[in-house]
Amino acid sequence: MFSFAVMAEQPKLVPHPIVLKNGKKFTLNLPANYDIIPAAEGLKRVRFFAPSPDGRMFVTDMQDLTDNQRGMIYILDGWDAQTGKFSKIIPYMKGLKNPNSVQFYTDDQGQDWLYIAETHQLTRRRFTPGETQATAPAELLARFPDYGLSYKYGGWHLTRTIAVGGNGKIYVSVGSSCNACIEKEKIRATVIEMNPDGSDPKIYATGLRNAVGLKWIGKFLFATNQGADHLGLHKPDETFYGLKRGADYGWPSCYSSKAKITLDPKFKRSSACKNVPPPYAYFPAHSSALGFDYFDETTLDDTIQNAFLVALHGSTNAAIGHGYQVAIMRKGKKLETFMDGFLRGKTVNGRPCDIYRIDEKSFYLSDDKAGVIYYIRQNDV
Repeated sequence: MFSFAVMAEQPKLVPHPIVLKNGKKFTLNLPANYDIIPAAEGLKRVRFFAPSPDGRMFVTDMQDLTDNQRGMIYILDGWDAQTGKFSKIIPYMKGLKNPNSVQFYTDDQGQDWLYIAETHQLTRRRFTPGETQATAPAELLARFPDYGLSYKYGGWHLTRTIAVGGNGKIYVSVGSSCNACIEKEKIRATVIEMNPDGSDPKIYATGLRNAVGLKWIGKFLFATNQGADHLGLHKPDETFYGLKRGADYGWPSCYSSKAKITLDPKFKRSSACKNVPPPYAYFPAHSSALGFDYFDETTLDDTIQNAFLVALHGSTNAAIGHGYQVAIMRKGKKLETFMDGFLRGKTVNGRPCDIYRIDEKSFYLSDDKAGVIYYIRQNDV
């Protein structure tokens, strides 16, 4: 599946004007043979996509950067591929605690389930095709720590991300409680695995400071991971992994710098870093790699064929300026930029969050700063 024979060069990016309903105007840069359309607007901190079994698109919205219980799940409905817009944004659930991610799963009896990851818990509900509100009772599958150090001390990573495995398992990432520390709770800085009903929970991988992007593609569980904040402007890397069962990816003792695994002198350990796997790929420090998708051999444009597109959310401190783009990533190849312009000088026009491939020539991109879903498609130019 993961062929990297295509040797694309950095595409030439040209300005594409963006005009939002709230009056904001700016330009985003992407290749001339693509159109970009605001497909849904007026959202807040819109995060990750999940296609429903009945063909609609669900998205999470965390409201803002605070720890709150005002999070939402929306249905994006009434899709028109010609105009590139959704005609309806339907509030499906509200009053949620930082809902970063939802996913659907259909069991062996044909029952559809909706899984919801909040800071403190993972729940699931029976899903009925066509419904516009959640009516089924919640089943609690797992509880997570919902406290930690504030953003001032590196953040305590209140997002939880769900992936449904092709092996019939459910995976959830749980970030660390701090920037860099020795955790007291084993579930922190991990990805956990469980059966669809929540039984037999296990820690799948450890040493992942904050694996916000999590997706099963082909036969592998891939993850983006955010590095620590105390090592300067240019290290550690933001990393991308094809996760391996039982692997320890090093945090807080070991970090990646240009894909070389290095021991942090503040957190020495007897085994050093000899068993820490190197990343599949890496990104600039503090660029905050989040959502991604894979554009396989059926993709029509050689620029992104057999490549991952990765949303680089951007450094929390905009003055650092790393990220704020959609990157083209192939294993062992130099990163290329598919799209930028989210940061202009000191002005932040948006922060890319998640990517969802629709077909061989188009995808959705969520922007959790502007509260916009973009539709990006190859044109006939």
